[in-house]
Amino acid sequence: MRGSSRPYTFAEHKVAFERDISRRGFIKGAGALAAAATLAGCGAYQGKSDDASASAGEGASAKSAPKSARKITFCLDYTPNTNHTGIYVAQAKGYFKDEGLTVKVVQPADGTAEAMIGSGQAQLGVSYQDYIANALSSKNPVAIEAVAAIIQHNTSGIMSRKADGITSAKKMEGHTYATWSMPVEQATIKQVMESDGGDFDKLKMVPYEVDDEVAGLKANMFDCVWVYEGWAVQNAKVQHYDVNYFSFVDMDKVFDFYTPVIAANDDFAKKYPDVVKAFVRAAKRGYEYAIKHPKAAGDILLDAAPELSGDLVQASAKYLADQYQADAKSWGVIDKSRWAAYFEWLNDKNLVENKLDVNAGWTMDYLEA
Repeated sequence: MRGSSRPYTFAEHKVAFERDISRRGFIKGAGALAAAATLAGCGAYQGKSDDASASAGEGASAKSAPKSARKITFCLDYTPNTNHTGIYVAQAKGYFKDEGLTVKVVQPADGTAEAMIGSGQAQLGVSYQDYIANALSSKNPVAIEAVAAIIQHNTSGIMSRKADGITSAKKMEGHTYATWSMPVEQATIKQVMESDGGDFDKLKMVPYEVDDEVAGLKANMFDCVWVYEGWAVQNAKVQHYDVNYFSFVDMDKVFDFYTPVIAANDDFAKKYPDVVKAFVRAAKRGYEYAIKHPKAAGDILLDAAPELSGDLVQASAKYLADQYQADAKSWGVIDKSRWAAYFEWLNDKNLVENKLDVNAGWTMDYLEA
């Protein structure tokens, strides 16, 4: 029955990463990703016998690629949610089939989407700019890059009880914040508080130990928490629970990084560019449908994941319809300057194992914008 499950939370989207790489280590802990890629070997896409004659750029359509290359494993970042609606729409509406692709959508079992993509177990999947930074900055960089932005702007921020009056970062002083003890997380909070004239040392940190941010606020487990507006804030509205919310983008434009994105295995993309283009083309149609028809798209997601809350999915779908593309000229576009600004911030704050090339980790070669 729809509407029976607990909501998918911001913190849960971090859980898959924590299974093999502690989010407390964040960018310092990219080694496990690299190890996974190394285990798969550089020849993950040597190909089967029917791949022997394939070459990069051969043919204008994915249908010219070998059959094995047109069987795509797409790895989610965690459980199905409205970040993934366009993928499920493309599957249900036959957009992938129209491109000659067979797509299997999977969840990361005991690893991460980045590890699965980098190792070749999945050809494409859902990632985040900060996760890609982790993968690229390691001693043995993982072969993964973003090929399309799922949501155009960072829609995360701080949510708190309405009665507490925490309407800006400075007003977090003297309150408790639920943290997952992640260096980049706390560096972000410190910067927005200080930019707003606040004192980070006056913020009390408590461990994040809930599945549902709204429930945590109701139980007074914390006063403020980092959430996604498209899910937790909508969850509060569905529950008729009054909250305050301010976004990181409104506080500091450097935090307008890309979260989430569609990422591809570099080796696969270079060997079969037309297949990746076909996948992105179909996904684009899926997200464009979700923009134009949020309720119908929400119903498609619920058909694929009936354990989700129907009311929450529909509220989230309505909100994200205006966010998937937002002010970009087309769905999926990644802005070079915004991408570089966030990587530069990570470098400047020493939150990476090795300095990043601020222009690395993304490409628009596969998106027909």
